[in-house]
Amino acid sequence: MAKYNFVLLLTIFTLFSCVKHGETVITLLDSNTKTPIEGAILFNEGSTLVLRSDVHGAITLPPALLQEKLTIHAKGYRALQFLASITTDTLQLQFEKELVNPVEAKMVFSRADTLRGTYGPFRENNDLRTYDLDVKVDVANKYLSGKNAIQFTMLKDDNRIQIDLFANMGIDSILFEGRTLSYTREFNAVFIDFPKTLSTGSTYTIDFYYSGNPKEAGRFGGLVFSQDSLGNPWIFTACQNIGASLWWPNKDQQPDEVDSMMIHVSVPSELTDVSNGKFISKDDLGDGFTRYNWKVHYPINNYSVALNIGKYAHFSEQLGDLPLDYFVLPYHLDAAKQQFSQVIPMLECYEKHFGDYPFPRDGFKLVEVSYAGMEHQSAVAYGNGYRNGYLGMDWTGVGISKKFDFIIIHECGHEWFGNSVSANDVSDAWIHEGWTTYAEGVYVECQFGYEDALRYLNGYKPKIHNKEPIIGPTAVNHWPTIDQYFKGALFLNTLRHVIDDDAHWWALIKDYSEHFKYKNIWTVDVITYFNDHLDRDLRPLFEQYLYHADLPVLQYKFEADKVSFRWQANVTDFDMPVKIRFNGVMEFIRPTTQWQTQTFPDASKENWLVATDLFYLQTEEVNQ
Repeated sequence: MAKYNFVLLLTIFTLFSCVKHGETVITLLDSNTKTPIEGAILFNEGSTLVLRSDVHGAITLPPALLQEKLTIHAKGYRALQFLASITTDTLQLQFEKELVNPVEAKMVFSRADTLRGTYGPFRENNDLRTYDLDVKVDVANKYLSGKNAIQFTMLKDDNRIQIDLFANMGIDSILFEGRTLSYTREFNAVFIDFPKTLSTGSTYTIDFYYSGNPKEAGRFGGLVFSQDSLGNPWIFTACQNIGASLWWPNKDQQPDEVDSMMIHVSVPSELTDVSNGKFISKDDLGDGFTRYNWKVHYPINNYSVALNIGKYAHFSEQLGDLPLDYFVLPYHLDAAKQQFSQVIPMLECYEKHFGDYPFPRDGFKLVEVSYAGMEHQSAVAYGNGYRNGYLGMDWTGVGISKKFDFIIIHECGHEWFGNSVSANDVSDAWIHEGWTTYAEGVYVECQFGYEDALRYLNGYKPKIHNKEPIIGPTAVNHWPTIDQYFKGALFLNTLRHVIDDDAHWWALIKDYSEHFKYKNIWTVDVITYFNDHLDRDLRPLFEQYLYHADLPVLQYKFEADKVSFRWQANVTDFDMPVKIRFNGVMEFIRPTTQWQTQTFPDASKENWLVATDLFYLQTEEVNQ
């Protein structure tokens, strides 16, 4: 089922506007190519409402905006201001090459990228309800066979839908109401044709039978067929970004998630499968295989669906009513019992600041794998070697990382950010990674205090490149720059100190997690949320830090008993307040992009210092 989308967008299939219940739809076009512009940001004065254009370039304006002056920003295009009471149904934006980030300018995307990344007409015409995945794993031959029963509700009358399965995997048959369906394959997309028109509002099920040898790779890359140190088979999945359709047929995109899911995995009887959700039962199939049955009770990202197959030992504990289950290699059992003692304090910290664990009916699991780790929902993959730090390293280089197990703290943070609150498109993946990296700092603050949390987060600065925007091209399945992790976290730390009210901050991010629970959102939803709840316009901050590569630069100069300062930024109305330490006393200054002068007796670069530990920015002293 599609998670409710808070952006006021209306899916349309033509480039015309319409009026419905007082709303107006406008379409944004490139003035040269006349093609739709997706991902443009529209906002009113004060940014009380921030909207985003969809894959068709369409934006739905609610009646309240129709008398206002609006502004549109789109990456690579000249900003456009207009009155909402326009008479045309399209607006054309002028592309300007010099506005394009040089890294993004070199990116080239293929038809396969578009098929995977775009929420096209044969995806958006239906709404997923459930998956019932039943797969048999032939370990010796690295071969999968099975079916996925896909239930969906039509959102418009049509006779075709798109499902995805990697081209190297075979389709045995696709059945619908006892009949074999025809289909067309293009790269990894499968276009399925029905013998009749499927009706809007009606729910249907297809049985998609498949088999083959899935792509093998490491983390984020495919199915891993390996062995433990005793030579026992050890198999698991890791397919974020590359796509879950490399090993099972699904609607491989992010906006639409099933309401729930059954997972049945048949493995050689000497092995165990651990998958997502609640363990229901296991069945001896009588042919040397045992089927493990799991029930996922919540919406789930496709890439989160996991196989973990091996000779596992199991132990468990409780956190209140929440079962905590651990599956590890038997010879690591003692080490796991010691290392996993960090789980309960971590969960208690996250529940305090982000709300209750999002998937209580499915429980919480850590499952040992051979790669570092992955945020598989309710079955988090763990491979950090039972060491603190990241693979034993001091991850942020300031002496704090080795106080805790990075993989436990980071990957489990994704249960709130990424698994519960999800991005509509991977271009907005900072909603997963930036927030979860910030959650590491929250954990450090819970365990070791505020000063250590600041040191920990600031330790990420050397890892940031600032070469391309955190938010990248949409609808092409392009995984953004690694800055989404570290710069995203430091932006949130900056936002905390802009707000400058910790009680309000903690209440706000807890409500944010609850407000968007089990939902897919865009960055514009995050902007609107914070603006609404803080009654202030933070859009320029979000826009500068997320949509541009450059950091804002605080320029300043000393003049006798005065200091002049201004922001140099890509966003023309950037106006972030920032704290300075003057003679050891902290106070705010409120720069804009215009020079301002303020009295600071005997100020110098020795006693007038910008609080760069609280605000992620650059500083520049300019000549008189």
